[in-house]
Amino acid sequence: MKCPFCSAQETQVIDSRVSEEGDVVRRRRRCTVCHKRFTTYETAELRMPTIVKSNGQREDFSRKKLETSFHRALHKRPVGEEHVAAAIDRIEQTLLNEAKRELGSRKVGEMVMAELKQMDEVGYVRFASVYRSFSDVEEFKTAIREVQK
Repeated sequence: MKCPFCSAQETQVIDSRVSEEGDVVRRRRRCTVCHKRFTTYETAELRMPTIVKSNGQREDFSRKKLETSFHRALHKRPVGEEHVAAAIDRIEQTLLNEAKRELGSRKVGEMVMAELKQMDEVGYVRFASVYRSFSDVEEFKTAIREVQK
């Protein structure tokens, strides 16, 4: 850790303490050159993976886009906001657990469909019709049969 006072590269850790919540480590340090003391804080950095779209374009993961997708699929359906938020939290946690820098948009879409299938059958079929680009009524029938299983 570089000293903020003299920019020396060598510092010593004098004391380390974990916060009450257990998610931050506070360290008291002393510079070996100028002998001044300072405090640093360590936290875990969790980065969502970059989403690779079917056309090869890459974009940052967006919780807002997931929320929009769920809301469009569940428009005027009897599903509470807390269920949508919980589903998005589960998807985010799964993505974090993947521990990959990049992930295909297909995988995210399949996760959304799995959540919608458990939440609301009509919302699932709505999302599937756009996600899978249904071109005729037979594809709708197939999706409805999937839900009825």
